[in-house]
Amino acid sequence: MMPSSPFVSVIIPVYNGDRYLSEAIESVLQQTYQSFEVIVVDDGSTDNTATVAQQFGDTIRYLYQENGGTAAARNTGIQMAQGDFLAFLDADDLWLEHKLAVQVRAFAEQPTLDLVSGQVEQFFSPDLPPDVQATLHCPSDPIPGCIPSALLIKRQAFDRVGNFSTVWKVAEFPDWYARATETGLVTHTLADVVAKRRIHATNKGIQHKQTAQLEYVRILKAALDRKRANQSSHEPTH
Repeated sequence: MMPSSPFVSVIIPVYNGDRYLSEAIESVLQQTYQSFEVIVVDDGSTDNTATVAQQFGDTIRYLYQENGGTAAARNTGIQMAQGDFLAFLDADDLWLEHKLAVQVRAFAEQPTLDLVSGQVEQFFSPDLPPDVQATLHCPSDPIPGCIPSALLIKRQAFDRVGNFSTVWKVAEFPDWYARATETGLVTHTLADVVAKRRIHATNKGIQHKQTAQLEYVRILKAALDRKRANQSSHEPTH
């Protein structure tokens, strides 16, 4: 039976994110559900990220490490995590204040679930010049949140899938989600908007668009190869 107020570990990886980090942390601290810890993993930032994080004092756990990429930072946070559930928030995104509450309730109502997501709103960062906004796509309607900032997952379920792969520079989450699907996790997507994704000039997917496209192709091929290998291992021998 799931405890009535399960403890959630919230992991925020950040690299040179001093501009948005404070807003991200505040959006966690303002949750209506309050049984959580916040772990900020500074992935070798050279800006004022450390100063911003340390202003929150004991309300968060802060760790600095040499730059190793988003996957490495998330994995470090997972190693530190004490919760039965894991949640992730990119340092440039925001949570709505009911995010954890509605997801924890979903787990209570359907104990067999492994992962709960929700809807995501996207918004142009106020510091993004209008001429740049005009070149980017920002859907006005919420979309199903297949991004780390929208998820809540049982720690045991995450461990069945395994850590984020540090092989990928941009597409570490699509790779992880492909493996999660193969593992057979029981997932559910809520109708509630749970997170807001900030579109700004230094989004990883915008800065490294070509790299992302190449990695998506490699991830798809790797997933197909695993599927074929799994099918071959289950074929009857004569």
